[in-house]
Amino acid sequence: MNVAHKLFSRIFSTQFMVNDKLKRGEITPNREAYRTVLWMALPAVAEMVSVAVIGMADTAMVGVLGDYAVAAVGLTAQPRMIFLSLIFALNVGVTAIVSRRKGEGDQDSARLCLRQALVVELALVLILTVASLLLSKWLMGVAGAEADTIAPATEYFRILSCGLLFNAVSMTICGAQRGIGNTRITMTVNLTANLVNVVFNFLLIGGNFGFPRLGVAGAAIATVMGYAVGMALAIRSVVIKDSYLRISKKDDWKLNKPMLKSITKIGGNSVLEQIVMRVGFFSYAAIVARLGTASYAAHLIAMQLMNLSFTFADGIAAASTSLVGQNLGKKRPDLSIMYGKIGQRFALVISIVLCIVSITGRAVFPTLFTKELATIAAAAEVIFILGLIQPIQTTQIVMAGSLRGAGDTRFVAITMLFTAALLRPSVSLLFIYVLGWGLPGAWYAVIVDQCIRLFLLYRRFSQGKWISIKV
Repeated sequence: MNVAHKLFSRIFSTQFMVNDKLKRGEITPNREAYRTVLWMALPAVAEMVSVAVIGMADTAMVGVLGDYAVAAVGLTAQPRMIFLSLIFALNVGVTAIVSRRKGEGDQDSARLCLRQALVVELALVLILTVASLLLSKWLMGVAGAEADTIAPATEYFRILSCGLLFNAVSMTICGAQRGIGNTRITMTVNLTANLVNVVFNFLLIGGNFGFPRLGVAGAAIATVMGYAVGMALAIRSVVIKDSYLRISKKDDWKLNKPMLKSITKIGGNSVLEQIVMRVGFFSYAAIVARLGTASYAAHLIAMQLMNLSFTFADGIAAASTSLVGQNLGKKRPDLSIMYGKIGQRFALVISIVLCIVSITGRAVFPTLFTKELATIAAAAEVIFILGLIQPIQTTQIVMAGSLRGAGDTRFVAITMLFTAALLRPSVSLLFIYVLGWGLPGAWYAVIVDQCIRLFLLYRRFSQGKWISIKV
């Protein structure tokens, strides 16, 4: 018992998380440190898990139309993420800079960062919207759409493209709010937006309560309506007088070169990360899609559960990103290391629970999305593999979030280039088509990707070079 207690203390006590040579002052006691992370992480986790659950409900609602509808909606996911990659990268820069300025007590610079990001974003959204509308059918074909899915997938993608502005503005403001640790605002914004989505899914997919029956197109319209509500709530959070990030028409909205340079320094590497990651995931999804509509539908069902487990880690990573950045701004890199490690501990514990739940419930979960017995059996098989992936996935996501909070986006980008863009698609081709492992082979490839990514990120975090990066 004494040995077990010492081991537990060694792993979870804040006093053992920072090397004595790196300590710059008193290390926060266990209860206070863990409470700080929980206070910030719980709203982010609640937000992201709720969004994922609502997303699963969205897929389940579409699923009543048949496997073709599930596949059609799923085919749009990675092309959409590719177009959003520039926005995601911009938001990484915004979160890192705002959190650092919050730690330094420089509110004016934090507000300036948000304004500059919104100005740049408007130009990006215009270009991306036009491009996505023009390339929609071609992209669905590249993604692996077959004769029964290309028309509904193209229609769904085009409607979502029209709501890109709503989605982008909401994400950027929420990214800035996470930077100052205001995760409750982002929870309210995203949860409300997704509830609107579900309500109009019910009304428009099947044509209930006198609304037109629009099928897949109805699901897309409902999503855009949710985006619009989310943007309205996000804007409201930064125009009220007591907002730390308050913006108004009277502010200076002219381009500010020093601030744009800072955003570009952080966000530039994130552009590479996001693009290579999304291209890699797009390639991976296209490879799996060519196994056929039924196999791809099973894959997408398992991906719903994987996305749910991802959200737990992403919520904790949001807290780690903010706390790492803020404490570096306060000149306390030792506390940045500590909060990064606390996030990793939380992620590991949660992932073990998720692993057990996924494996034990693997035969039941697919029945929420389809009644096809072959699809259910295929999904259950890969969900078992997913259970093995979850502890690796959640831990590396939190590590990456900590590094982004420090501004070490270049290393994260290189890691994603190697693992997501090159390794996962290549190993998938090997396992699926050369070794003949079919759909399970695609998921074994994810294990390889996640293990190597975890090793690289863990090594980088442990080396501690990120604490000296200037933002």
